[in-house]
Amino acid sequence: MIKIAPSILSADFTNLGADMESIKTADYLHFDVMDGIFVPNISIGIPVLESVRKRTDMFLDVHLMIDKPHRYVKRFAEAGADLVVFHLEADQPQDIYPALEEIKACGKKAGLAIKPKTPGELLLPYLPLLDLALVMTVEPGFGGQKFMADMMPKVRLLRKAIEDQGLACELEVDGGVNPETAKVCIEAGANVLVAGSDVFKAQDRAGRIALLRGDRA
Repeated sequence: MIKIAPSILSADFTNLGADMESIKTADYLHFDVMDGIFVPNISIGIPVLESVRKRTDMFLDVHLMIDKPHRYVKRFAEAGADLVVFHLEADQPQDIYPALEEIKACGKKAGLAIKPKTPGELLLPYLPLLDLALVMTVEPGFGGQKFMADMMPKVRLLRKAIEDQGLACELEVDGGVNPETAKVCIEAGANVLVAGSDVFKAQDRAGRIALLRGDRA
């Protein structure tokens, strides 16, 4: 099943409640957290997540683009995330396993993400522990970037490893997703697609979500 996760980063924060309601047909709500250190931008954090959790029962896919995320994964889990995803590159190896365990100890799902320059092979040892693996198809930090089709071999590598091991791990792509690139991602093996501006700029957001998912009328 293909799942669509509109990124809250592209929503109108003066009209956030209505914007979230407008994408209720989506499978996940993607919540981007940036600290200005790991990525060159600053976005939103725990207080906004707590408010969003009170406003919606959607599955909250929280993507931490922050330095040393092991310090904060529990707090984001307790603030209302259903899934906490952090970057492999953002922490020391000895802190990654405990952070994944801490998320799961909170009863939440855990994931790892990788930037475009990070080889997909580096995620392979972690796959049995993950509920979701995220491949960035743009450089993290800003919305509206051009899709990087050269990330698809990485997606294929991870999909093959997931299937070969019989894992339940989902495979997500994030960046530059539109109806054309969505097909490319799905063909490569992704089953969760993050789409920000493509969904929130659409007049018919439910229709756009269905189109990205590949639903047929």
